[in-house]
Amino acid sequence: MIDPRKQKAALNLPNALSLLRVVAIPVVLVCLLFPGKLWSFFAGLFLTMAFITDMLDGYFARKHGAVTTLGKFLDPLADKILVSMTLIMLISLGRVPAWMVVVIVAREIAVTGLRSIAVDEGIVIQASTLGKFKTAFQAVATVALCLHYEYFGLDFHMVGMVLLWLALILTLVSGWAYFRAFHRVLFPK
Repeated sequence: MIDPRKQKAALNLPNALSLLRVVAIPVVLVCLLFPGKLWSFFAGLFLTMAFITDMLDGYFARKHGAVTTLGKFLDPLADKILVSMTLIMLISLGRVPAWMVVVIVAREIAVTGLRSIAVDEGIVIQASTLGKFKTAFQAVATVALCLHYEYFGLDFHMVGMVLLWLALILTLVSGWAYFRAFHRVLFPK
């Protein structure tokens, strides 16, 4: 039986915001199904709103002491699914190279797997500052690639690709750092 106090704690504002991010995924993907600048704009707008909920859920969780086990799991998972699904959809639109998406998604799956193994061993591998920068670059790159067209004289596809290259570099470097941390923690000399 679930303790009602724990159930209530799990259904807090930060966790609701993380769930809202998961709900935004099909909305963004449906917008990308339709060709043209207007639907690309809506995809970028909804994706931006989803990433804003990511900042808000962390803020509210820390401010109100509402950090939960569910939130620790759901928050990064929602981010990874949102970015991964959107990038996969952008492959079919010819906006990103498939190999870049494969590298990014593979790293996300590998790090999530490592964290799960570490947690099973009673060890928490915290998100690094480099990992947080990686997430930020992935988010902004993905929004720019959704927007894709030129707005205000700025080619958002080009901006998105430059940011995606930077995100890819941070993805590889931070992934390597997670693997090293995992190895040091579980296999000390």
